[in-house]
Parts: sequence; C-alpha cells; structure tokens
Amino acid sequence: MAEVKKLDAITARDEDFAKWYTDVVKRAELADYAGVKGCMVIRAAGYALWENIQAELDRRFKETGTENVYLPLLIPESLLQKEKDHVEGFAPEVAWVTHGGNEPLEERMCVRPTSETLFCDFYHNIIHSYRDLPKIYNQWCSVVRWEKTTRPFLRSREFLWQEGHTIHETAEEAQERTIQMLNVYADMCEEFLAIPTIKGQKTDKEKFAGAVSTYTMEAMMHDGKALQSGTSHNFGDGFARAYDIKFAGRDNELTYPHQTSWGLSTRIIGAVIMVHGDDNGLVLPPKLAPTQVVIIPIQQKKAGVMEAAARLKEELSGLRVKVDDSDKSPGFKFAEQEMRGFPLRVEIGPRDIENGTCVVVRRDTGEKLTASTADGKLKPFIEELLKTIHKDMYERAKRHLDESIYEARSYDEFKDTIEKKPGFIKAMWCGETACEEKIKEDTTATSRCIPFEGGEPISDTCVCCGKKARHLVIWGKAY
Repeated sequence: MAEVKKLDAITARDEDFAKWYTDVVKRAELADYAGVKGCMVIRAAGYALWENIQAELDRRFKETGTENVYLPLLIPESLLQKEKDHVEGFAPEVAWVTHGGNEPLEERMCVRPTSETLFCDFYHNIIHSYRDLPKIYNQWCSVVRWEKTTRPFLRSREFLWQEGHTIHETAEEAQERTIQMLNVYADMCEEFLAIPTIKGQKTDKEKFAGAVSTYTMEAMMHDGKALQSGTSHNFGDGFARAYDIKFAGRDNELTYPHQTSWGLSTRIIGAVIMVHGDDNGLVLPPKLAPTQVVIIPIQQKKAGVMEAAARLKEELSGLRVKVDDSDKSPGFKFAEQEMRGFPLRVEIGPRDIENGTCVVVRRDTGEKLTASTADGKLKPFIEELLKTIHKDMYERAKRHLDESIYEARSYDEFKDTIEKKPGFIKAMWCGETACEEKIKEDTTATSRCIPFEGGEPISDTCVCCGKKARHLVIWGKAY
C-alpha cells in the first residue's frame, strides 16, 4: 500500500493557530487574497461549501414558510437616517457612493451593510391591513462593512450571507419567529455541519443596533475562542415607528407591526475549518463535503484497475464521488485528499481486485477498513460509515465544548482562568455595562450570551463588581 506523502507543510494548530488557519484556507484552495484591500476571492472549493450550506438553509427556511426576494444594493442616506440607533451602530462600517459616472449624486448612498431600512421602505408600500401579514422574506446577497482587520471567511469587507426579514401582526408572533429561526440555524449546524453551539440572548451592549433583543448561537473553535455563528433579532415595533409602517388591525384601528431579522454568513465556513480541521488540513462533515468519497486507483496503468474504479463509482451513485485518475503518485493523492478534507478515501488496486475488496480510509480518524466489492455490498457500507463519521465528528466537537467551559466565582479566578485555560467561562453578572467593559478591558473577553440552557446561578454576586447578580453569562475571547 502506498504511503501518504506530505504536501508543503502547514503550521501545526498548537504552534500557531492563526497561521494554521491561513495555511489551510490557502492550501485547500478555499479562498485567496484579492486585489481589493480587505476582500477575498472565494475559490471553487470554498464556494462549493457555501453552495451546499445555502441549499440546506434555503430548504429549511422554506419549510418555515419563508419566501426569497431581492432588494437593491444601495441605500439613500435619508432612508438610512430614519432609525437613529441603527445608523449609529453601523456608521463606522458604512461605504459610501458619492458619484454616478462623473457626476456627483444629489444624495450619497451607502452600500448595504444590512437591509433593514430597505425592507422597511418596501413594507411601508405593501402593508395596509392585518390581512397583509405576516411577510416572511429572505434574501441571499453580499454586504459591505468597512472592517479594519480582515481574515478570510471570518471577517472581510464584502461577504456573502442571507438576511431574513419578517413582519408580524403581534409581538408574540415576532418573538416566536425570532426564536424559531435561531433554532433553524442551530439545528443546521448540528445536523449538517456537526458543530455544537450554545444558544442564548445577547446583552444590551452586544445586541444588534436598533433591536429590542438579539439571540445568538456561539460555537467554540479548537483554540477555545468563540465564533458568533448566527444571530436572530427581535425589533419590536421600533423600525415600524421610525418608517411609519402602519396597518389596520382586526378592530379597524391603525397600529404598528412587529419585525424580526436573522442572518448567517460565509464566516460559518471559518467555523467548519476551526472546529473540525487538524494538522493535515480540512476535515469536512460528510453532508457538507462537495466530494464525499474519492476513489484512488493504485497502479492505475495496470489492466483492469481503472475499470474497477469506474465500477465502484457507478455503484456509489447517489453519493458525491470522484475518481482521482491524475498522473500524480498515490501518496501525493492521499495527502491531497487529506488536505481537502474529503470524508472517505477508497483505494483499489490489482491485489484488491483479486481479493474482491477495497481499502476505505476515514479522513476524520485515519482508520483503515477493508470493504467487500461484491455486488451491492459497498454502497450500504459507505452510507453507514458516512453517518458514523458525522456522529463521531459532532460528539468530538461537543466533548471539546463541554470540557472547555469553566466556572468563576471571583474576579481573580476569572482572570486566572481566562489567561490559562482556553475556552468559555460561566460567571455571574450584575447587568451593568460598566462591568462588561471592565472585563473586556482587563481580559479581552466579552459576554457571549445569557444561555437558554445551563444558566442556573452559581453565586449571588457579580464576578466583577461584587454587587447583586442578575444573570449567569457565558464569557469568552472571540473572533
């Protein structure tokens, strides 16, 4: 059997996690730096991941009654200014268009950082009665936020995402939709990406600009840092009041509707890399992987080998399979398969053909298995193995998350833990923004969420100031 030959070495995760991440993104050809400062080129392998995520999410959205729409890229400044908190929250990140051709515009326009204001303008024109509600919309698009520090997928000036926007007759309906969509995200992460998350509510300091409340799912990366992986916002009727959206209610009185917004972006690809990847490169969950099985013929120039590989591919129809028939050495192909994260490698050579078997190698564990190639036996074996890989990947990530959550009851304990133990900290909080800001200044840790589950008090006093505590909070350093 051919040995795995290493490609150009990538930095070990525990040596320099940031460098490891960049190495994997580039060597696996997921993305590259663009000539436009702060932006990235999403290469074919990276875009294929986004296409699969998009298709899965779109299916789940539509099961909840969501319809896709598309609104303009540009937002007039006067429209943006109508919601004071919203515009102040995004002002530092807005990119402005001031000219059309050679002529200055009468009013400058911003390139959308998000589309609440445009949806409000749209709703104002189409909603008149309670019979027009609800509207459950989503759009797939790119947005621009003028970030100072950028990293591929995690933070770039232009990125791809979906943004859901809904409008409802009652506050109860809006709240129900807000939580429903957060759960859609979390279920997708668990069932499709094998990523566990912690769901909860953001503090007022960390909530979305203009929202009444923001809910988040927080994932933990291999290095113990948090990645905010999807958010859902309840706007109440604040945007409706700012944009004068009213409807005739069931009592024939004019009233304001309630809105929500929810979004997930290409940064989730960064989460897949950092949760599952290892020192050999990507490790892709089977449901996400554009190629689930790569068949590598051994001694492919010998009679019957390529034909046997083609038969295996045909037998595995319905799965995403490719045959690597390039003229590279088997060892190089193995290393490339590992770098790109394909869940399974199937090796077939003259000896395997003679024995009526093939070698199946798991990317996530490196385990080598012998499988029968007798009629009808290989496909169910592979299908079951892919299910096992997903389950094992999720359980490993969940174990890492659970084992990296600590408790702190004093500020000294908090600071010592955040310095020495990568991960999250459960600690009590008084509810004052001043304590959040002090913790961030002293430790660079931020409040990640007030968790829905596991939020039972661990003491009566705030970990920072010692005053009476109001909430248990998950704290951590974050991307």
